[in-house]
Amino acid sequence: MIKIDKSKVGDKYKPFIVAEMSGNHNQSINNALKIIDEASKCGVDAVKIQTYTADTLTINSKKSDFQISDKKSLWKNQSLYELYKKAYTPWEWHKKIFNHCKKRGLICFSSPFDHTAVDFLENLNVPAYKIASFEINNIPLIEQIAKKGKPMIISTGLASLKEIKEVIKTANKNGCKKIILLKCTSSYPSEPIDSNIVTIKDLKRKFNCEVGISDHTKGIGVSIAAISQGATFIEKHFTLDRKKGGVDSDFSMEPDEMRQLVKEANNAWQSLGKIFYGSTKSEKNSLKFRKSIYAVQSINKNEQFTKDNIRVIRPGYGLEPKYFNKIIGLKSNKNLTVGDPIKFSSVINLKK
Repeated sequence: MIKIDKSKVGDKYKPFIVAEMSGNHNQSINNALKIIDEASKCGVDAVKIQTYTADTLTINSKKSDFQISDKKSLWKNQSLYELYKKAYTPWEWHKKIFNHCKKRGLICFSSPFDHTAVDFLENLNVPAYKIASFEINNIPLIEQIAKKGKPMIISTGLASLKEIKEVIKTANKNGCKKIILLKCTSSYPSEPIDSNIVTIKDLKRKFNCEVGISDHTKGIGVSIAAISQGATFIEKHFTLDRKKGGVDSDFSMEPDEMRQLVKEANNAWQSLGKIFYGSTKSEKNSLKFRKSIYAVQSINKNEQFTKDNIRVIRPGYGLEPKYFNKIIGLKSNKNLTVGDPIKFSSVINLKK
């Protein structure tokens, strides 16, 4: 099973970070294994793959419905069949990929896209299932997966609130009780302005489950910001080298970027802390840099304090500045020299 680290800062779980391989192996098993090796070196928790073939996702048709005509698309001028033929992870690789992840100390799970993929993954004892955002309305698939009784990670891109409620109800009804919802923007790449990550808090409030983000933006900013909204699960596409291409390489992270994400995600998580006012343990030593009241002239015992012989200056070993006007005109209880802090014991008749 996928287990999010239960060590806590405040009431937040440490981010669980997933490297999505997708089709960035470029149909090379050696590349796939290298992606796993690099992901492990980056410190991620898991690698995710996708389980489909072009024939299980679509049909090989020349009709316009099956062509990618959007001029802004990374995959323009290809048919769906051509794209999925290029991007799929051969099923005969799966066992080797799962075993290699285990060897590297990584969890491996997958997104199935039809019933045959679910049956296949069950034979590999997959620990969890990811529901791709485009499959969230595929209720028969959700029902089949839920019956396996394993955790389900659901990307909510494109989905209305009604659809999210329906998929959770379906999953629960069919035996899946462990659900993670991921805020997702299903455009590739997506823009930060379209991320709307404040929705993460709302998902958690509405559905009382772990929440996270499937992030298709470039860079790490959106993922890091998501942690402040309660995200405990971060999924980012991962490649060895964008220059070498790959169906998702344009919005995939390279190893140096993934290492940075892991580091900064943990920094962001640690920074959440708890509601706290006052000085932390690490700040105690800095209190001395506050201002306080000091003698700036020699002052004899029983001599009055004046605005000439005392001042509010750094450091902070004397009385707080709020007492300055209160002690003007009062008398000193002792002889003081320049640079002596003024304390309660220094002032006659001063009340705390």
